Amino acid sequence: MKSICIHNGTILSGYAVMENYSLLIGDKTITGIFPADSFNKKNFGRETELIDAEGAWIVPGFIDTHIHGYGGFGADDAMFPNIKPANEAVDSMIELSRLLVQKGVTAFNPTVYPAPKEIMIDAVGKIAAAMGREEGAKIMGLHLEGPFLSPEKPGVMRPETIYEADIDFMERLWNSSQGRIVNMTIAPEINNMKSLAAFCTGKGIILQAGHTNASYENIIQGMQAGIFHATHMFNVMSKLDQRFPNAVGAILTHSQMSCELIADGIHVHPSVVKLLAQNKPMDKIVLITDSLKCTGQETGPFFANGEEMFFEGGVFRRKKDNVIGGSGITMLEGIKNLVQFGFTIEDAVKAASANPARVMRYSGKGIIAEGMDADITVFDRDFTIRAVIAHGKLRHRNL
Repeated sequence: MKSICIHNGTILSGYAVMENYSLLIGDKTITGIFPADSFNKKNFGRETELIDAEGAWIVPGFIDTHIHGYGGFGADDAMFPNIKPANEAVDSMIELSRLLVQKGVTAFNPTVYPAPKEIMIDAVGKIAAAMGREEGAKIMGLHLEGPFLSPEKPGVMRPETIYEADIDFMERLWNSSQGRIVNMTIAPEINNMKSLAAFCTGKGIILQAGHTNASYENIIQGMQAGIFHATHMFNVMSKLDQRFPNAVGAILTHSQMSCELIADGIHVHPSVVKLLAQNKPMDKIVLITDSLKCTGQETGPFFANGEEMFFEGGVFRRKKDNVIGGSGITMLEGIKNLVQFGFTIEDAVKAASANPARVMRYSGKGIIAEGMDADITVFDRDFTIRAVIAHGKLRHRNL
């Protein structure tokens, strides 16, 4: 296999900042890290491809653990094949993988909306069937955003697709996915939550509190059952009150809880992002896009979760009632925004790489070190992607 040397950049490894460094990639892993001034082209064989980073940031590839789609392709294609533009589910995942790697994403969890039971069961099977066939960003496994949510906090979820905790239904979803569900959003206050949580944690599924009207006590009960992550922090969850901390207060005050963050400046105001950073350990903040299939789509009509959307004020909204449906940003744009909101570049990159890898228990990913997976993104100081390596292969280059 041809080796790759990324030369002369600043490595943000996830544990250190290394200026004027280079790294060597071979056989799908990082095989060397060394000062750029010690580089000698004569020491590398003719089979080594040299990429001069020209001083750009060299960082771990971005990991988006909550994304519905991008560029007209997404998990929706497994559920709504009659809505235009429609794509075959497996082909859609492969194309989504190709598009995302061009944006610096090297791993992602396609996110499935709740749906009528048979449709949802079929959909997770179709999406799982794409795993191992992708040609860009790696599909790590599925994120189910429901269906066991609070009917009081549906967001853009259709009410008829929100269910009480149902172990039999969950087992059918698990079996259809071939055991490839990585994370799932649930409301901790629902009936029979503990039995559902026990089933999921027994399968290794990361549980996330979201679409919830939970009291403070409900969140504590959720933690006791193994729910230690939160879905799109501050959004569609019970708000902080001086007498009733609710979901937001519990997640803010318990350092054991990690949380997703949509950093478009609209889902969460920049000042509230600063509040989160002041109250939550930096390694507990996980940047996501929550982007829709129509994100990056040049022409409409725009659809998400089977309903027509429109883009206004930087977010997608449901046409029938103006409810926010998801973001219109990429991971790199989220990193740029975090820096503008006061994060250091190191912490912003960790939120997109090391932190999701840790929360999702993705070994070999999220940091730059010898022996780790060769998932690397290179971007310059004006936040332009210059090169992306996924699974040891150069997938995108603009240098």
